[in-house]
Amino acid sequence: MTTRRKQLLTVAVLIAVSTVLVYLLLAQIYQLPVSASAEAQSIDTMFTAHFIIIAFLFSLVAVFVLYSVFRFRRQEGDDADGTHFHGNTTLEILWTIVPLVMVVAFGVWGAFVLNDITEARPNEMVVNVTGQRFVWSFEYPDYPDVGPTQELVLPVDQPVRLRMNSIDVLHSFWVPEFRVKQDLVPGQETNLLVTPSETGDYQVRCAEICGGGHHSMRAPVQVVSQSEFDQWVQEQTVSLANLSPAERGEQWYTEFGCNGCHSVDGSDGVGPTWLGLLGRQEQFDDGSTATADEAYIRESILMPNAKVVSGYPQGVMPGDYEERFAARESELAEQGIEVDILAELIAYIQTLEE
Repeated sequence: MTTRRKQLLTVAVLIAVSTVLVYLLLAQIYQLPVSASAEAQSIDTMFTAHFIIIAFLFSLVAVFVLYSVFRFRRQEGDDADGTHFHGNTTLEILWTIVPLVMVVAFGVWGAFVLNDITEARPNEMVVNVTGQRFVWSFEYPDYPDVGPTQELVLPVDQPVRLRMNSIDVLHSFWVPEFRVKQDLVPGQETNLLVTPSETGDYQVRCAEICGGGHHSMRAPVQVVSQSEFDQWVQEQTVSLANLSPAERGEQWYTEFGCNGCHSVDGSDGVGPTWLGLLGRQEQFDDGSTATADEAYIRESILMPNAKVVSGYPQGVMPGDYEERFAARESELAEQGIEVDILAELIAYIQTLEE
């Protein structure tokens, strides 16, 4: 075997060994969370392929460089000029064409995977997802007696279509264990398909910076058996007509996302806490003060930027609650349930005494 062939064989072996070691290192550093959806399988396969290609390309460059440094270093007493050569056309064509083919191949592969995981499935269950700063809300149109919730409960192995809308700014729905992710765009409905494959407790988080409370925009996700899901649906079926005004107000507190900014335990948030709010003296940015009576609370909910408490940002709270309350009241009136959402929110606040 010629010296050149021995050198190439040595380099090939070193590249193979380095590729395996670098891949194992990448797989250890970038460990993926548990795979909990049918869609995750094909996506994880693409991750693995990317890691292998990255490890190989890194090794291809690094091994040649390091081998050349040690194998062809200048020997003691050798002061002659090196042999001059001007490029290598074949090599230049190869390192242009091969990466291009790889990129196009991954693009085509990704297109097939995207088409597969977004294709409509038979017997889809629909869940409406609403994002607003800084809270998630979920509705189940297939189960009209289940009111809006702030936890996402899904039956295992059931294809689910998430129909998503944002009330205010861009948000992004992401459960890492499901692998798939989708933006919520104001004024435009977006869709995400997922088939949970593993029971357990997970968490949806917003993956798009949406304001000061972005870090807290999370919600629990439970994947349960079909029997457990049916039981949960039965437990959630509560008639609003049987609740007191304050109890309904507590439901509105979560349904309309008030809990995304206002705590009820005294802890600080994007907005002032509701604990002990009624009768509290509030100071505003212009230096004026006011007592938080019922009139003040009504004004603050319907016209949130009229008086902003000192130390809290303007423009975070949506200004369309009057229309949203009216739409919900009209919907319930058709079911024979008369409510006054604003008055019931105030009734709930009245129960939050320090």
